Amino acid sequence: MERYAWRATLKEGKKEEYIRRHRAIWAEMVEVLKSAGIRNYSIWLWGSELFGYYECEKGIAYAGKVQAESPVVAKWNEYMEDVMEMPIDERTGAQPLLEQVFYLE
Repeated sequence: MERYAWRATLKEGKKEEYIRRHRAIWAEMVEVLKSAGIRNYSIWLWGSELFGYYECEKGIAYAGKVQAESPVVAKWNEYMEDVMEMPIDERTGAQPLLEQVFYLE
């Protein structure tokens, strides 16, 4: 199983709104993530820095493709623009993949 990590930045004063939106994540968004083979997804916050991690049971390329082609994901990304800044990789249409430099199983 491949692992995927990303980072983003919260906009000032938007922490509570970001948390609220994720507590009420759309069912159709969850379905897209699951259909992309995404599992064990968690998002962490440190100050204004967000760090996301998930595992891709169908591979990173497949997970990225499903997300990039999903109108639900596009709508979610637009919905989140006012609370966070996240660069999108123009090649994949998904969050830029962080480079893994260490792993301990």
